[in-house]
Amino acid sequence: MTWEQLVAFNIALLVAIASPGPALLMATHTSASKGRSAGIAAGFGLGLMASTWTLTALLGLAVVFELFPMVYTAAKILGGAYLVYLAYKMWRNASSPVDSRIPPAKHAFRQGFFVNLLNPKSVLFAAAVLITVFPAGLSVIESFVIVFNHFLVEVAFYTILAFSMSTQAISRRYMQAKIYIDRGAAVIFGALGVRLALSRGEAL
Repeated sequence: MTWEQLVAFNIALLVAIASPGPALLMATHTSASKGRSAGIAAGFGLGLMASTWTLTALLGLAVVFELFPMVYTAAKILGGAYLVYLAYKMWRNASSPVDSRIPPAKHAFRQGFFVNLLNPKSVLFAAAVLITVFPAGLSVIESFVIVFNHFLVEVAFYTILAFSMSTQAISRRYMQAKIYIDRGAAVIFGALGVRLALSRGEAL
């Protein structure tokens, strides 16, 4: 493994993270609605699970999905159902004030973790990028570096996003239009959930 290969992996990773999808939508919405600490916590949850998917890809889980398509299908349906559930909660609570009794950081971390946990396409993406960028026969240390690097890139991206989306001006505008933003996000989450459950092998 070379530094050039690691840089190429990071570029592909950043493009994937910044692409519209449930993870980016969840992190953006959390940062604007719950604040900076919750947004960073969500990023840690998303990053932890995303880097774990990279680890499983290195261990060969992508091959399991290919050999046993029913496992992959079941995982997609479960992930889609979870996104639809989040959409339902967003829509239902759109007109309610922000509940300060809920520990936002802890809740956001858990939600971010599950959003990526229930998206099995992450492991297929990781496998495809790893095969394309890195040579075969990676050592244990090289694999650890790739996984830890993935985690750091995810956390850095979502931390910057949290600082950007939790400014006083953006938070004030969010509160003014909370019902419309939340219900718009709910529609998108629901659509992404249905798409994940019904899709085949293409990226979400």
